[in-house]
Amino acid sequence: MRRMDDRSLLLSAFRAGIAGVDPESRTAVAAERLGLRAGSRFVVLAAGKASAAMAWGLARVAGPLAGVVVAPEPAESPLPVLVAGHPVPNEGSVTGARRALELASAAGSDDVVVCLLSGGASALLAAPAGGLTLDDLTATNRALLECGADIVATNTVRKHLSAIKGGRLAAAAADARLITLVLSDVVGDPLDVSASGPTVPDPTRYEDALAVLDRYDLRARLPKRVVDHLESGRAGHLPETPTASHPRHEIGIIASGAVAAEAAATFVRSNGVRARIVTTRHVGEAREAAIEAVTTPTQGDEVLVFAGETTVTVTGAGRGGRNQEAALAAAIEIEGRPITFLAGGTDGIDGPTDAAGGLVDGGTIERARTLGLAPSAALDANDSYSVLAATGDLVLTGPTGTNVADLWLVLSRESPDAWGGHGSLADHRLPAPRPIEFRSATHRCTGGAGIRLADTEGLPLPARFTLPGRVGPCSTGASAKAWSAYPARSAARGCSREPACP
Repeated sequence: MRRMDDRSLLLSAFRAGIAGVDPESRTAVAAERLGLRAGSRFVVLAAGKASAAMAWGLARVAGPLAGVVVAPEPAESPLPVLVAGHPVPNEGSVTGARRALELASAAGSDDVVVCLLSGGASALLAAPAGGLTLDDLTATNRALLECGADIVATNTVRKHLSAIKGGRLAAAAADARLITLVLSDVVGDPLDVSASGPTVPDPTRYEDALAVLDRYDLRARLPKRVVDHLESGRAGHLPETPTASHPRHEIGIIASGAVAAEAAATFVRSNGVRARIVTTRHVGEAREAAIEAVTTPTQGDEVLVFAGETTVTVTGAGRGGRNQEAALAAAIEIEGRPITFLAGGTDGIDGPTDAAGGLVDGGTIERARTLGLAPSAALDANDSYSVLAATGDLVLTGPTGTNVADLWLVLSRESPDAWGGHGSLADHRLPAPRPIEFRSATHRCTGGAGIRLADTEGLPLPARFTLPGRVGPCSTGASAKAWSAYPARSAARGCSREPACP
């Protein structure tokens, strides 16, 4: 394969990973297996980046629903949609959390409360604990994001400042049957960490939350009310988060980074290239983890697959995200070598940018210097976006409607001849992004760099992804083109707006 083919292979594998964790199809499968049928009264509490799609998946199987969808942006949904803030909560997050608590509290013994949780739900559902304000939560959230705290540490603090997290939503639904379906974006899929565990017992305590503050030296950076609240809880003046399980609760992980990694690897193998999943628990500082990834020994021409979620300790004032930072660090490490590296967020959003991540190769740094850029200085300033944008190495997908954290792909060639050399700047640029429209007339996804989320022709469909025949048009199991949820979504809803792929 030539080098451009290597880039296309990794981009297509990334697309395949995203297709493998489509939230609507995965929710429909879970609903079928749980025997959810029209006739029961379902009270749906859906929150996260995939909340609307998950609600559609449940509606396809269970029929008419009551409840609410809390999402980071407007979306077509079978339920009313409340738009809330992510990654920093806002007033919409408070409204969404309060509505969810109201619906859960009103559910009776004959009702089935179904919680559909996906990445981003922690910020989207923000009910400040007594004595705290939204500003307190916002300031705490920003400090945790900027200091490089991982999601486990972050959610340990969040749970102890909230009236809905850490099992408190389950307590509100005490009289009803409770079902929780999770599209997990947390490494290792711990149920008490995903979405800050609103429906499961919490193993952490106020003391653990204070330990996070001390570990990252955050006490002086947080509002005094926040620190006082946690100290009061540790002293026993406030009730701890619930430790008992809901008596009628069923819970399951419907998709995760491991599923996306396997789908990506399957695609690579179907194209005649070896693929190996190195880990589905990839964590650490982004730039350090990237160097580790691209220096992992390979067996000849081989694609290495990593799934997980790294962090960035922000020290500069630049623009970027953890995947762009990883891509730039990797580019510096692999300069002049026959290696191609892709790092992307499966949600299509990497930090406060319009990119999902970056795709770099052994010629990226040479191209940057030709343009007069200083890649190492940019990395020190946390300004990966500007370099990758200039060299044509950003991955642009727009919001994908799912989220199982990040996928990293490394393709190492045994010789530069197989890779194709560096070539010119023009040869290395990604194709200009072309708009892909899906799900609704108001939700547009920009698909650049060869990623076309509504077109998955040729992707082998693992048996465990096959849907039961009654689910609808995405049940053939022959290829992911037939299974793709985007065409299926419109057909299943009787919607006239079919996806339009240029």
